[in-house]
Amino acid sequence: MNSKVIRLIVLGAAAYALFVFLVLSFYPDKPENMDWQDREEYNKVQITKLKLGSTREEVLALLGSPDITEAKMEKGTTIQVMFYRTQHVRADGLTTQDECTPLLFENDTLIAWGEGAYQSYQQS
Repeated sequence: MNSKVIRLIVLGAAAYALFVFLVLSFYPDKPENMDWQDREEYNKVQITKLKLGSTREEVLALLGSPDITEAKMEKGTTIQVMFYRTQHVRADGLTTQDECTPLLFENDTLIAWGEGAYQSYQQS
């Protein structure tokens, strides 16, 4: 091969590598754009970063929209539960509560998460 062709190949490979680097660096991976498997892994990692007392808006910014949500008003206090998919149970094309980690909010403040917290909420 002549040197001109080799230079074009090297230049093309370098341009492609630069393009990939820029896309990975500046195009944030949003939870809404992920397939369900990537979303599960993403949610697991992000939930470990949560802190009690975080606001609902902070959690939404970190995790995106919940897969399932429910809420109730009790004695002037708003209780909301947001469910984020974290484990695959059945290949039925649906996301169910048993495939999710519940996050409990009282007046838009994160007060608990996990199955035990949700069971306590259901009993109250």
